Amino acid sequence: MPNPKPWLDIPHDSDFSIHNLPFGIFSATGKGKRVGVAIGEYVVDLADAASEGLFEELQFDFGVLSSEYLNDFISLGKQVTGKVRSIVQFALCDQSSVLSSIEGLLVEMTAVTMHMPVKVGDYTDFYSSLEHATNVGKMFRDPQNALLSNWKHLPVGYHGRASSIVVSGTEIRRPNGQIVPDGQNEPEFGPTQKLDFELEMAFVVGKETQAGTSVPVKEAEDHIFGLVLFNDWSARDIQKWEYQPLGPFLGKSFASSISPWVVPLEVLEPFRIKGPEQDPKPLEYLQTGGEKNFDINLEVAIQTKGDDKPSTISKTNFNRMYWNMAQQLAHHTSNGCNLNVGDMMASGTISGSDRDSLGCMLELTLNGAIPITLNNGQKRSWLEDDDTVILRGFAEKDGVRVGFGECVGRVLKALE
Repeated sequence: MPNPKPWLDIPHDSDFSIHNLPFGIFSATGKGKRVGVAIGEYVVDLADAASEGLFEELQFDFGVLSSEYLNDFISLGKQVTGKVRSIVQFALCDQSSVLSSIEGLLVEMTAVTMHMPVKVGDYTDFYSSLEHATNVGKMFRDPQNALLSNWKHLPVGYHGRASSIVVSGTEIRRPNGQIVPDGQNEPEFGPTQKLDFELEMAFVVGKETQAGTSVPVKEAEDHIFGLVLFNDWSARDIQKWEYQPLGPFLGKSFASSISPWVVPLEVLEPFRIKGPEQDPKPLEYLQTGGEKNFDINLEVAIQTKGDDKPSTISKTNFNRMYWNMAQQLAHHTSNGCNLNVGDMMASGTISGSDRDSLGCMLELTLNGAIPITLNNGQKRSWLEDDDTVILRGFAEKDGVRVGFGECVGRVLKALE
């Protein structure tokens, strides 16, 4: 549909425009968990819409629309899920459709509870922002040789903890762990004093593979269903003590937050952009051409307890990622590692080239040395209890806006 005109009143600045229509899992009074589509300030109940004949031209088990996760729906393949989205888009532009004529198929967002959109079997976190990797390397290694020798040859990543990925709105408990306070040589056990966020995006795997096979980089996007905002909460002092020689562990695994709506990859087609030039040229299995990055505006805000307005502390863009998603997935499977529907792969911290575009407190405050000042005058070197972190993201071009909503988490006091 080249220029869809919905009959529903949709705010001009809504993330969930008629051009978007992301998928998620919601519940409401009298409705168990089910698949929904976001449109403006409403959710389309796909399960009830199917029972009213909206998808009668399609041949699939409508029971997947009453599932607790999107996995079974995603497993139908992009030809089916894309057609479902197209039918919903057409119905939202047809005043005579069942969505308009039958009460209850549209539910106000204020009346729903959002849930984890996918059952995440495996989760991988990459380290794909050149600016972020360089900044961290300068802080903790030789400033003249900030990047390790492998960084520009492959998408560096590690396997994270899938069970602690939670949906936006879930409160985050400050973790306890081993830390070595400044000026000491021996560790002690207690709450992290350097709690941080990480501004990331993650993609959801939409097509499985068999163990022992790999996905060519040119086919990688066929295996990507859609994207979410991702906050990879980090305890920097726990991480600093534990990460050598095997990398992140308890400093990362306590929680990661995602936005509840999965924006299908095809929705982002108008926002494709060419990524940074890669020098040296990657090995052949990682070589991509054309526009493999996406122009998505991102921002982070902190809201303190008692403050009615959050302070925006960072604005950056997903378009500068050195390693793109196709390269990440191709590398991930290059050794024969299999993929399952619902697996999640995160970008790593997304940072720009100036101080206002940095994607974590570690960079924004130079490891706590230079606090940031919030709108209410309070200062932060690291996150404090009752702070709420809000991630937002949207793409906009030629009057078309596609957004991800918010990814929100409030910090709770550590357990004693």
